[in-house]
Amino acid sequence: MENIYKLENKKLSKNNIINYLVIFAFVIFIFIFGNLIINFFNTTVEIFEKYSSYYIKGLLTTISLSLISVILGSIFGLFLYLMKSSEIKSLSIFANLYIEIIRGTPMLTQVFFVFFGLASIINFKSFGISISSFAYVTGVIAVSLNSAAYVSEIIRAGINAIDKGQMEAAISLGMKKSLAMEEVILPQATKNILPALANEFIAVIKETSIISTIGVTDIMYNVNLVRGSSYKSLEPLIIGSMLYFAITFTLTRLLKFVEGKYDKN
Repeated sequence: MENIYKLENKKLSKNNIINYLVIFAFVIFIFIFGNLIINFFNTTVEIFEKYSSYYIKGLLTTISLSLISVILGSIFGLFLYLMKSSEIKSLSIFANLYIEIIRGTPMLTQVFFVFFGLASIINFKSFGISISSFAYVTGVIAVSLNSAAYVSEIIRAGINAIDKGQMEAAISLGMKKSLAMEEVILPQATKNILPALANEFIAVIKETSIISTIGVTDIMYNVNLVRGSSYKSLEPLIIGSMLYFAITFTLTRLLKFVEGKYDKN
C-alpha cells in the first residue's frame, strides 16, 4: 500500500510541476505578446464595427443558399436513391454513375462547370438578370447537385440499417412492398436519416465558401471585399471564420438537443 501511495504522490507531483510550467509559459507569452494581442483584438473589433453590414449580408446569403441547396438536394437525392434501387437497369446505372462522378470530383470544378456551362447556353443578360443573381442561382444549382449525391447515400444507409426481416415480415402479413416501406421501414429509418441530413446541412454551410469564386456575395466574398477596403489581411479572415464557427456550433448543439428529445420519445 505504501508503494502505491508513493507512486501516486510522484504522479501528482509531476502533474503539478507540468501545470506550473504551463502557467509560467503562458504568463511569459502574455507578458511578451500581450500588447500585440490587445492591439490585434482592438483592430478586429474596429473592422467588424465598420464593415458589419458586409458580414451580415454575407451571413444571410450563406445561410439562405445552404438551406435552399440542402432542401433541393434532399429532393433530388431521394429520386437518386429510388433510381439506384430501381429494377430498371438504365436508371440504376445512371444514378450510380452520377453519384460516383460527383463524389469523385472537387466541388470547385462542379461550381465552375455549372456556372460557365449555363452562361454559355443562356444569355441571362437578355432576360434582365444581373450577374450577381445569375451567380446565386448557379451556386444553388451546383451545391444542390453536389448535395444530392451525398443525401442519396445517407438515405440508402438509413434504410439499409433497418433489419431486412421487418420488410419480409410485413410482406408475409399481406402488405404491399410500397406500403411496408411507408408504414414500417421509413418511420424507423427517419431516426437515422434526419441527424445525417442535419450534418449535411452543416457541411454545406462550410463548403459554400467555394462559391465566392463565381461572385456569390457569401461570407467569404465579403471577407475579401473587407480585406481590400481595410488593407488588412488576417483580421477580416478571423471575423469570417468566427461567423462560420458560430453557425456550425449553434446548429451542432441544436442537433444534439433535438436528437436527445427524439431518443426520449
